[in-house]
Amino acid sequence: MEDVIIRYFFEPEVKNGILIEGLPGVGNVGKLAAEHMLDVLGAKKFASLYSRYLPPQVLINDGGKIRLVSQDLHVYRGEKQDVVFLTGDYQGMSQEGQYELAMATLDVVEKLGIKKIYTLGGYGSGKMEDEPRVLGAVTDEKMRKELEKAGVEFSAGEPSSGIVGASGLLLGLGELRGMRGACLMGETSGYFIDPKGANALISILSKLLNIEIDTSSLEEKVVEIEELARHVKEMEDAEGKGDRQDLSYIG
Repeated sequence: MEDVIIRYFFEPEVKNGILIEGLPGVGNVGKLAAEHMLDVLGAKKFASLYSRYLPPQVLINDGGKIRLVSQDLHVYRGEKQDVVFLTGDYQGMSQEGQYELAMATLDVVEKLGIKKIYTLGGYGSGKMEDEPRVLGAVTDEKMRKELEKAGVEFSAGEPSSGIVGASGLLLGLGELRGMRGACLMGETSGYFIDPKGANALISILSKLLNIEIDTSSLEEKVVEIEELARHVKEMEDAEGKGDRQDLSYIG
């Protein structure tokens, strides 16, 4: 098997394209935000990436049909610009796999003429957030003002550990190909799947892309986890500061 196999369902023509990455990570914030957006916008899947660097398994749907785990590319055709979404079941399992999958993805989007990338991730703060911030990092200082105007915060020393995984590699390797980009990091406790952090990301992206996104179904999920969040917060208060696991991974 080749390191990465790309299966095309159709080859889109993309105008003024932007890549948005939302693969699994802390709180699945980026994945949840990207998948909600592509579902609401009706984006069409045009390619899947299969790789020996993804877990050796298949997934089973409710009807009993299996499928090989993958990373997938969808395209949304907007009035002024098109958006390509990268989502998937998993990130690469090794350092080599992360690089191979990122480079394969960039090969695809480079051929589509894409020059701008937004990667989405979760910033694990280790505590419950009533109003999660969206932190930013850019490959080009000229992008900072636009992001700040949309509500993105730039905080010295955050994240202190850098940006790990696809959210960082796509930007770093993309910059080597002349692509500009930014990582948008939704603040999250990291304890569980966090639709509140995802909602914060979508709010920012709606402004940056000038696209209205209906988040009503996502807000219903926020309500569903608030009771769980309340219990976790009570546990935090009871335990005090104590020893706490480092949840500052970005992805």
